[in-house]
Amino acid sequence: MTDEQLLRYSRHILLDALSIEGQSRILSTHALIIGAGGLGSPAALYLASAGVGKITLVDDDTVDFTNLQRQILHTQARVGMAKAESGKLALSAINPEIEIVPLQQRLSGAALDALVASADLVLDCTDNFTTRHAINRACVHHRKPLVSGAAIRFDGQISVYDLRRDDSPCYHCLFPEAEDVEEVRCAVMGVFAPLTGIIGTMQAAEALKLAAGIGESLTGRLLLLDALDMEWRTVKFKQDAGCSVCGASGDVRSGEYLHRLAEDRESANGACRLA
Repeated sequence: MTDEQLLRYSRHILLDALSIEGQSRILSTHALIIGAGGLGSPAALYLASAGVGKITLVDDDTVDFTNLQRQILHTQARVGMAKAESGKLALSAINPEIEIVPLQQRLSGAALDALVASADLVLDCTDNFTTRHAINRACVHHRKPLVSGAAIRFDGQISVYDLRRDDSPCYHCLFPEAEDVEEVRCAVMGVFAPLTGIIGTMQAAEALKLAAGIGESLTGRLLLLDALDMEWRTVKFKQDAGCSVCGASGDVRSGEYLHRLAEDRESANGACRLA
């Protein structure tokens, strides 16, 4: 670690649980953030400022005027710019020493699989179930930890699926994939701006803990926030032995995952339009 890094990250290094060893692990981490919207904005900003060595930021959308109410990576001057490129400008301004890889594309199939394989951890900051389940399958396949957040109206939720662990549930264990699930989007339902900041910042905190190897993650716990009354609830859950993704006879264990890659490519609704 250089003298400049020792100074920049000194407030982390002063934390006994983190110290130089933990910060060094953060510096060597590659985080994949899928979605540069309401959740991806604060998550990416904190990961960059904390010194995550490489951040791949994926979003196929462009900055819209209506995004500015909550998507704090972007500015009015960058309306019309690709969100991934706008995000790179914001993150590089905060921490020019880290590597930012912006990707303006929809992630599905083999492209998603390859990116998950290359990362150390994944942050799901998207807003549709098709993409969430595709990300989950890739993370299960490559045993990569997944930090998943969601926000709509005044309701937020966050959990971690540390798929490096044999006993960890996956996203499908908690939210089984079903064709009759009704999608709700901010463009129709609205979202409270600070809620995305709260959940996205918590995603960053969980990701940094995973990167540094400290503390206890939210694996096996779903936190639910009612921001209107500012009340938190915790739901505990376990791995589903019959899960069709991570179970003994699920997609990944049985080899069906590779067949699903082609299906994901055809069915993905767009990777990154959260909040």
